[in-house]
Amino acid sequence: MIKLIIGEKGTGKTKIMIDMMNEAIASTNGSLVCIEKGSNLRTQINYKVRWCDTEFYRVDGFDSFYGFVSGMLAGNYDIEKIFVDGILKIGGRDFDSLGAMLDKLAALTGDATTVVFTVSAAEKDMPESVKKYIG
Repeated sequence: MIKLIIGEKGTGKTKIMIDMMNEAIASTNGSLVCIEKGSNLRTQINYKVRWCDTEFYRVDGFDSFYGFVSGMLAGNYDIEKIFVDGILKIGGRDFDSLGAMLDKLAALTGDATTVVFTVSAAEKDMPESVKKYIG
């Protein structure tokens, strides 16, 4: 399942995601993963959340990101939720490519894993292929 938190820069998306991660610790039996570019969230999230920096793994672009998550899921069947802060920093600002990657990821994860993304952009600028995941 894919969920997007969309809004302009400075609207509290990351704060919402941090709260979601920290709340999920109490109700999740599987593993939680946080993916970001850089290390801004590392000290703000619960130590039980697995943290990954896409810069360390040289993940750039939506195809590279999809492969990164696919490999992570293939090696760890217990991942219940993945939180991705700033997907446009990782993949770029091509919203159609974002929509295509989200569709592929939705097919991969099904109902087994929830993936939550923050997207720093106006909802009105998103194509339908992205808007359908808002919520």
